[in-house]
Amino acid sequence: MSRRDDFIQGEAELGSEEDDESFDGEEDEDEDESQSRRRERPSRIEDSSEEEDDDDDEEEAAKIREGFIVDESEEDDDDGDDDTGRERKRRKKRRRAEREEEAQLDEEDLDLIGESRPDWERQAAAQPKFKRLKRGHRDEDGPRSERPDLAKIFSDEEDDDDDDAAAAGRYARPAHRGVDEMDDFIEEDFPEDEDERLRRQEDLEVARPRERFIGGVIDTTGLDKDALDDMDKIFGDGGDYAWVFEIEDEEEDRDLGEQGIELKDVFEPSQLQEKLMTDSDNAIRYTDEPERFQIDRKPFRNLQITPEQFKEEARWVINLMWPTKLLPQSLHEPFSKAVGKVLEFFVVDDVEVPYVFQHRKDYLIHAKPRRSGRDDRDDRDDGGDYDVSAEKLLNQDDLWRILELDIRFRSLIEKRNSLDKTYDSLRASSHRVDDPVFEALVGQASTMEELQELQDYLNFQYAAQLRELAAESSAANGKAGDKDHSNGAAAAAVVTKRPGAKSTTLFERTRKAKAHAFTAAYGISVDRLAQNALRISKKTSAEDPAKLPVDLADSLTDDTYATADAVIQAARALYAEELYVSPRLRKHFRVAYYQNGLVSCHRTDKGLRRIDEAHPFYEIKYLINQTLADMARRPDVFLKMMRAEEDGLVEVRLVLQNEREFRRQLYTEFASDNFSELADAWNDERQKVLDLAFPKLDKIIAKGVKDSLRTACQDEVLKTCRDEYSKRLDQAPFKPKGLVLGTPPRVLTLSNGRGDPSREPVFWTWVEEDGRVLEHGRFGNLARDEAQREAFAEVVKRRRPDVVGVSGFSADTHKLLKDLESLISEKGLMGPEYDDPETNDYRSDLLEVVVVNDEVARLYKDSPRAVAEHPSLNSMLRYCVALARYLQNPMKEYAALGKDVQSLVFHPCQHLLPAERLAKALESAMVDMVNLCGVDINEAVSDAYTANLLPYVSGLGPRKATAVIKGINANGGSVTSRDELVGDPDSGKLAVVGPRVWNNCASFLYIEYDSSNLLSDPLDNTRVHPEDYELGRKMAADALELDEEDVKAEVDDNGPGAIVRKLFKEEEQEKVNELILEEYAEQLVMKYNQRKRATLETIRAELQAPYEELRHKFMTLPPDVVFTMFTGETKDSLCEGMIVPVYVRVVKDDFAIVKLDCGMEGRIEAHEAPLSSRGGGSGLRDALRVGQTAQAKLLELNRKDFIGKLSVREDALRRPFRKFVDHERGTWDFRQEDQDREDLKEKDKTTGRTQRVIKHPLFRPFNATQAEEYLGSQAVGDMVIRPSSRGNDHLVVTWKVADGVYEHIDVLELQKDNEFSVGRLLRIGGKYSYTDLDELIVEHVKAMAKKVGEMTRNEKFQPGTRADTEKWLTTYMDANPNRSSYAFCTDTKHPGYFFLCFKVNRNTRVNFWPVRVIPKGFEMLKVAYPDMRALTNGFKMRYQNEILKMQQNGGR
Repeated sequence: MSRRDDFIQGEAELGSEEDDESFDGEEDEDEDESQSRRRERPSRIEDSSEEEDDDDDEEEAAKIREGFIVDESEEDDDDGDDDTGRERKRRKKRRRAEREEEAQLDEEDLDLIGESRPDWERQAAAQPKFKRLKRGHRDEDGPRSERPDLAKIFSDEEDDDDDDAAAAGRYARPAHRGVDEMDDFIEEDFPEDEDERLRRQEDLEVARPRERFIGGVIDTTGLDKDALDDMDKIFGDGGDYAWVFEIEDEEEDRDLGEQGIELKDVFEPSQLQEKLMTDSDNAIRYTDEPERFQIDRKPFRNLQITPEQFKEEARWVINLMWPTKLLPQSLHEPFSKAVGKVLEFFVVDDVEVPYVFQHRKDYLIHAKPRRSGRDDRDDRDDGGDYDVSAEKLLNQDDLWRILELDIRFRSLIEKRNSLDKTYDSLRASSHRVDDPVFEALVGQASTMEELQELQDYLNFQYAAQLRELAAESSAANGKAGDKDHSNGAAAAAVVTKRPGAKSTTLFERTRKAKAHAFTAAYGISVDRLAQNALRISKKTSAEDPAKLPVDLADSLTDDTYATADAVIQAARALYAEELYVSPRLRKHFRVAYYQNGLVSCHRTDKGLRRIDEAHPFYEIKYLINQTLADMARRPDVFLKMMRAEEDGLVEVRLVLQNEREFRRQLYTEFASDNFSELADAWNDERQKVLDLAFPKLDKIIAKGVKDSLRTACQDEVLKTCRDEYSKRLDQAPFKPKGLVLGTPPRVLTLSNGRGDPSREPVFWTWVEEDGRVLEHGRFGNLARDEAQREAFAEVVKRRRPDVVGVSGFSADTHKLLKDLESLISEKGLMGPEYDDPETNDYRSDLLEVVVVNDEVARLYKDSPRAVAEHPSLNSMLRYCVALARYLQNPMKEYAALGKDVQSLVFHPCQHLLPAERLAKALESAMVDMVNLCGVDINEAVSDAYTANLLPYVSGLGPRKATAVIKGINANGGSVTSRDELVGDPDSGKLAVVGPRVWNNCASFLYIEYDSSNLLSDPLDNTRVHPEDYELGRKMAADALELDEEDVKAEVDDNGPGAIVRKLFKEEEQEKVNELILEEYAEQLVMKYNQRKRATLETIRAELQAPYEELRHKFMTLPPDVVFTMFTGETKDSLCEGMIVPVYVRVVKDDFAIVKLDCGMEGRIEAHEAPLSSRGGGSGLRDALRVGQTAQAKLLELNRKDFIGKLSVREDALRRPFRKFVDHERGTWDFRQEDQDREDLKEKDKTTGRTQRVIKHPLFRPFNATQAEEYLGSQAVGDMVIRPSSRGNDHLVVTWKVADGVYEHIDVLELQKDNEFSVGRLLRIGGKYSYTDLDELIVEHVKAMAKKVGEMTRNEKFQPGTRADTEKWLTTYMDANPNRSSYAFCTDTKHPGYFFLCFKVNRNTRVNFWPVRVIPKGFEMLKVAYPDMRALTNGFKMRYQNEILKMQQNGGR
């Protein structure tokens, strides 16, 4: 069988990247030859599967062909849509082509020349030098065509747009013609042999146009000399028109200069955005301002904060933070000054949090230095001791909080400015609006909610005026073009109402009618009523009119409202709406809800069944009467409430616990104090108005309070996540005895993965302290195989590791841990030597075995970064490498994760947080720790692993970090001093960062001190900022007791850093401890007004130990964390009292050994067996058998030793597990819970169905929705077996295809022993049959999961929806118009299916073919393919067949 026959059967042996190159549009090295091969292939192809499915697929083929035909008119339309610049270039190219064509002779003229001049020979057309068109090259890259000779400008020969294409069209034989760009859509997938090459060459010779050899060379016009002379005399030689060509050439040169290739011409926008290479990214990259500041302040780039607003901001921040600090009242003034100074650092000095915390510590504390036991501040020459009474006012978390509040305040100012502009426009208009309510409240508004209420107030009160302003603004803009009309624009912006806002047309009608006078008869204005409620100034009582409401309404009837009832209804609605939009009344309601609000959950019909006792939202299903203070203490509970409400499972209600009293008090403020029939009538009317307004106010205020509470709860959970992340980052490298803290150890790491270490290999890697992987391998059974134990001992003795790291994915890893500890003890394998301070001798202990947190390693092992760094290692070895690196520097491992760090678990409810806010909180934690530790800038330039830390350095970010590395490489690849970063003209160093960014980052980028280099400054290797270098040098000189002359001489000879170098060289650093820093600090305050006491302490510490390791020691994992890491079970998912499925491994008379789903072993004692049905005793052998899956109750759980005690007694299994929650009285709706249980039982009785239970570890009593929710947090490929709604002869296997995509496979059970047993024959879709569930899982579900993994790992797979993939293909084709491309994506609506999307060229639409995953491969258009290689090749062949059909049908 030929190779092509093999290919058609789906077993082609092509899989390299070259297979798909043709589909990406790259032409073959020899285009003509490849086209000839394409023409030959279809005639020899016999696709049996195609013949069988021709009839079935005729309709599908017709649909496919529709996408292949591009109508010329459509192309013309598409061309017509291009912009003017492209049209101009196209016309210019056409004109040049016309001139060149006119300058050439056609075939008839050349034939005539040949007949008249036998000695003339026609010259063959020159062949292009390059036949492949590289991506990114443009027409201007090629050689420019020369200007035609002046003698030929009158040539009238006709042309085509493309001479080469026209020539090919004239000479190519019909049998060998391609179909436009379709010919290049498929590249040959097979290498050609010599016979085929010769045959192809022969075909090309036959297809080549016949050349006519004509001798002699004369003028190409075909005219003799006399005729040419006559023509010159009549028409001239064309020299008068040379200026035309010169102008055109100048324009073309100018266009070519303006058409430089940019990144956006080569890459699609999403790629540029992902790589941070867009224009906005470049603007951030090269602006001299901290990157994080630029991003946060981008929405307020044009906002200018006045000095008065800056003072207001300080007061605003203080009012928000002071209640949370719990400091003594005596520190309020120092605290206020500290906050104001920090804001000044952020806003005026443009310095980030790490800079302020490191170099402005003195402004964050309140210190009072005093002499010990003395009060004389002037007598300080005796070197006496001083005491410092210091109170910390602000910590690092507070600084981040202030920075966040600064951004919030900017948004407030922007909103307020917009409102002020609107109000100013109203005042300046013809209406002369004067609103004391707005003027009084706009300056007091301190939240976005209050400003929004003022905007709603303006929109309601002055709706007509604002519309007029908007109309005037539109008219003015129409006349003035691009002129700025800020007042009108602001007014127009404010007119826009929020979604759900009620139209004001009805109320405007009432205002214009006589009925408006009825609203004044209520006797008190809305704002005055609100002031009464808020107890602002003296109470004002309502005045009753002289007429009864009905009589007054009769007198106010008109054409708009013809009856008294209509007048009263309209007036009520208008006054109620005024109450509703009153900012002060809303504030009154808001205060009441914050003080007396109660939150309750009421389950919906959807939540009744969806939220069962195993559901994570069950704890809030019947939760009632929770105060806002309760919710603030349990923020995760309220976030669950809000998420459940979004999902339609519950309704979260916020009510006033004293609503009746609240209403009564509000009515009292509204009612008249008079006692009469008239007063009673008007008070009744006022009551009706309140009843009309109250529900609307209640609804909007409750919603606002819930949103505010949700934000506050998110803040609390975010803080918890940040604190937890900070703890994980705040770990120094693992420190064995004898090493200095911070020194990376040499590590040997081992892991068994998911396997059993006694049966499956144990992988290991050896990683040096510099991170290099020098050796790796695998061991066998380290518990019993002596040869393997000796091999392990040999590696340890040869490599001498400082520590052994262990981790894995299963409970069996605990066995590996115990085996290693036993092996090390038995073989006497020792760790590194260290100096014992007790004996002053060197000694060593047994080699330490550490369980390593593998959360980073799990993400790393299969990532593209891991494959790129270690292409020769398998997944488990890469996992071991990551474990070793975690021991060597946890912070670097977390930094290397980038955005993937959000997938780590820091809080069980972090998935309820906004992703952007979580990312920002985690980033701030990393910024703190990176700047605490500093970054070796030269190491970062040379090592990409260390370079991951640069984006978190103060002042930098991901964009500026790449620019820094690029700039340093341009300067020679290394930095010798911090000053070089801002440029050094003397040494030819270009600036890498601007002055502001340098001021932020200088002290956090250190340079190793080189004592042999006189240009190396020791202070560049410290946390001391260059602005404080003189202080450090002064302290060093005083420590060395050098006078000014000695210092000057030393500096003149060896440079500014000479004194500190001398201190280091003479090893006299300890002398700085003798300096009295208080005197330095006082002199700095008196002479320079600089507070530097804490900075001086930092300098003293750095002079003694430059960049000392300040992180905490490496944390060993507690037993609970290790248990969760190995088993995946938390305290909520596995605890005492639960009934769990177990697999029986050993059965004895007195005990049985079982294994839980999580891999942990359990023990069942004889007395925990069920009663024997025969003798009344108990017997484990009668109840259990090896290999059986049974249900057991967990009695005890030892998380440290990974073992549990269980029971299979019938009475124990009859008591279901119920999580105990101690609810306070009145906070849980027990009555509703009991009622729902009864209702569910009644529904089960009416359906007549019993709950089915199958003894299998994967069985769960779930419905479809519950199965999807359960699998939501599981890995792709995980599954559950569940009952089917079709009856007891069906089962359903639900497995996770992708995130958010789940396939429910119906399993028909045949040959059942009884109704509840599992059938001995399981059939899926009438096509696949299996004998038991385990076989079905392995051979069907896991096989399909493997194929899904093969699909998603393919380079042609695109994550996202079909729309995203179509957008990607379209963008790709726009950037690469000469290419064709295809891609796979997930069909989210049909689980188990994928789309094969392809686009032929720019002008065709994106077509798609469905691809189905089957156990043994893939199925496309009813043809099965075993793997992705066969699928892609089969697609190409199927596509080519469709092209042939289209050609045979004449393109129809």
